[in-house]
This record gives sequence, structure tokens and C-alpha cells, in this order.
Amino acid sequence: MIKSMMKSAVLALLVSTSALAETEVLLLGTGTPVPDPDRSGPSTAVIVDGEAYIFDAGGGMVQRAIEAAEKYQLDALYPTNIKHVFITHLHSDHILDASELAATYWWRRDEKLSLYGPVGTEKFINGYYDMVSVDIRLRTSGKQPVKNPTFYQVNVKEYVEDTVAYENDKVKIEAFRVPHGDIRPAFAYRVTTEDKVVVISGDTAYSERMVDIAKGADVLVHEVISEQGLSKLPEFWQNYHSTSHTLTSELADIASKAKPKKLVLSHILHYSAPIDSVLGEVQANYPGEVILGNDLDRF
Repeated sequence: MIKSMMKSAVLALLVSTSALAETEVLLLGTGTPVPDPDRSGPSTAVIVDGEAYIFDAGGGMVQRAIEAAEKYQLDALYPTNIKHVFITHLHSDHILDASELAATYWWRRDEKLSLYGPVGTEKFINGYYDMVSVDIRLRTSGKQPVKNPTFYQVNVKEYVEDTVAYENDKVKIEAFRVPHGDIRPAFAYRVTTEDKVVVISGDTAYSERMVDIAKGADVLVHEVISEQGLSKLPEFWQNYHSTSHTLTSELADIASKAKPKKLVLSHILHYSAPIDSVLGEVQANYPGEVILGNDLDRF
């Protein structure tokens, strides 16, 4: 009787554990506004129970998503299967492929793309409609098979303050305001699933707020700027970046306080310094695990 009860308890535990949705993080773009042939614009995918949630959509994100879908056999990252994109702020290098994603194979979509972001996101999407108006007219003229003639459209949710941007029974996605120079509002995102907490900083200067947002994170994907590279820029640019981005020593301080299990460096500004300077500079002041992110890295 006791053995039977123990066996049942073990089976129940195994079933419960297997039912947990495994969370993956995949870097679709780790670049900046500075053109780089090896790095697409900023974009991070969090995949939960076969559903992809994309954070930022920099130039090249769609191509990287296709590459990732094929390389890792992840159907969730095929463009027509991506349903949710979250924008941190409206700088061009973070949004340009949102319209690309909405337009890619839209006539084969099963539902509209949903885009979440700061106030101004809807105005950006209205511009996309103008841009593709001729294409839409041609494709909906009756000669091309189309699942739904409205699925080129995008559902938009805007916010100004901290909010729960999206939630279902598998994932909770919270948006938190962060300081990014004159860009207001700008957001970081905290993703909570059944098995992981993932935080994406977006573009942000140092703030204690980021420490609070990142506490307990399994993966913290954070922007960074090399102090070696910054020191060689003209004073104007040094002042600008100091109020808009996080220096390596500042990121080390954030990580030392927040203690994420993995710190992943993305949106890597290094200018004339070698790109791995950011890794060495952070590691000099932070003993935890630090990873220099590259496009298509998977965690």
C-alpha cells in the first residue's frame, strides 16, 4: 500500500514537472544604430510553450527569425506564426522590422499581429498602412488567394506608465518605465513564466529602478556601452550617451545588486574599442556569469 502511494506520488510529480512550459530566450538582433554586418537591430525572443514573444524589432529581425526557425526547428519564430511584439521605445533601430513582420506573408496569417508599446506606436503603424497601401490593393483585388483581407492590419496597445502589457495562463509581461535621455516613455520588460523570469532592459541609462526590475531574473538581457570606446568620442557624444545608455561599470553595479543567473550583453555600443571590451569591463567589476550576446544565441 505504501509502495503504491509512493509510486503514485512520484508519477504525479513527474506529470506536474513535465507540464511546465519550458522558457527559451533567443537573440534575434544584438546591434545598435551603428551599421554592423554581423549584428541585426535589437530584438529578443522569449519562447514559452511554443509561442514567441518578441521584444523590439530592429532592422533584420525578420530575417534572423527565419534563420532561427530553420536552425533550431522553432516554428514559433516563422514570421506568420509570430503574434506578439513588444516595443521598448520608438527609436528607429528598435522598430523598423515591425512593419516588415506585419507585411511578410500577411495573406497566410491566421490572425493579426499584435504590437504593444509606448504612446506613438499607433502613429508608426498608420505610416506602415500608407506605405503598403498599393500592395494591399493589388493583393486584395481578387486574383490572389488571401485568408483574410484584413490580416495585414496590426492590433496596437499603447501605454505611458508601468503596466501589465500582456498576460495569459502561461506568461505575464510587465512594462516598466526606464530613463533613456529625452525619449519618454521608454520601457524595460519583465517576463514571468512558470519556470523562468526574463528581463529585457531596452535602452536605458543607469537607474536603481533597473535593479528592482531585474531582481530574481534567470536571464537579464541588458544594453551596454564600452567605457573605453566612449572615452574616445567627442564630449557632446560622451554627454549624450551618459544620460541615455548604461556604462559597463554601471551595468556591473546593477548586476551585483540584482544578481541575475545570466547577464547577457546586447545592443552593444563599443565604437573604436574592440567589441569584447564590454565583456572584460563588466567582468572586471562583476563576478557572476556574463555573456557577450551574438545574433542567434539561444538560452
